[in-house]
Amino acid sequence: MAQQPLPAARGPARTGRPAARPPAPRRAPERPQSFAALDLGTNNCRLLIARPAEDGFIVIDAFSRIVRLGEGLAATGALGEAAMDRAVAALAVCADKLRRRHVGLVRSVATEACRRASNGRAFVERVRAETGIRLEIISAEQEARLAVIGCHALLEPGEGPALVFDIGGGSTELVLLDGEDGNGGPRLGEWHSAPWGVVSLSESEPHLGGDEDMLRAAYDRMRERVRASFAPFADTLAAARGVPSIRLLGTSGTVTTLASLHLDLPRYDRRAVDGLVVDAAAMRAISQRLAGMSVADRARLPSIGDERADLVVAGCAILETILDLWPADRLAVADRGIREGILRTLMANGR
Repeated sequence: MAQQPLPAARGPARTGRPAARPPAPRRAPERPQSFAALDLGTNNCRLLIARPAEDGFIVIDAFSRIVRLGEGLAATGALGEAAMDRAVAALAVCADKLRRRHVGLVRSVATEACRRASNGRAFVERVRAETGIRLEIISAEQEARLAVIGCHALLEPGEGPALVFDIGGGSTELVLLDGEDGNGGPRLGEWHSAPWGVVSLSESEPHLGGDEDMLRAAYDRMRERVRASFAPFADTLAAARGVPSIRLLGTSGTVTTLASLHLDLPRYDRRAVDGLVVDAAAMRAISQRLAGMSVADRARLPSIGDERADLVVAGCAILETILDLWPADRLAVADRGIREGILRTLMANGR
């Protein structure tokens, strides 16, 4: 006789064994929380989105656009309408990336242009209303500290004092490091912020001239302005460098551009530049060469192009003045800074 199928059991099977439980559904592995850092400077708008990793973090998305938010600020004391429109358009792209990447925690900062502008706070409110991004206008000291946290790992090993500098669009920060803190990070000593970056210096002391002699005279005037702004910090630097070995680390578009020229790259390559150590004399030589060139000639160089051609000489003037005050033999180059400092801080604190 053929065996009939048993009716579905409603309780334990009649064999006396407990009923088999269906396998538990597999849970999808939890995705690590993502963090984001947004830095709106006088010249650039930059975004990094990353997830924590054992040795730091893994970047999962990024964005960078030259917006020249501080254009005209030196003359008017306020952010111009066209500049604000450019910045808001770039920030709208950032806001879209933050939404699509489901970022768990973000910190968005604005620096010198918004600090200095009479309408800086109004612009921050406009950004919040139009993009949802809540910009925090940070102090020069906060900016300096975040830059150091973001790039200090590239400082050359050694026992001597170290100077870290960040040439921005509207200001330049100098920070002395005097050892390590209790957690293996840098111990920040005295610092100084000067009101000259590549945008503000270019507008206040234009690099113009009909021939090379006039261009070099304009460059000398740029350097004199920078030298005067660093004067309050000169004695501090002189006292700190009174040892045989001093170290120097720079983070900015200026030093990465000059490093790219030093390597004669056909196009910018972050992997080749970030962490590079260059003889200071080579960086001076490149700066001097650019100072004698017209904007059109500089624009033809592949590492500069149209976007940086009119600003890079101001960065050279700032860099050479730093080398006068801190005559290190070599310069370590960082293509990292405030954004990386923000990410490391967010991930360390978990908030």
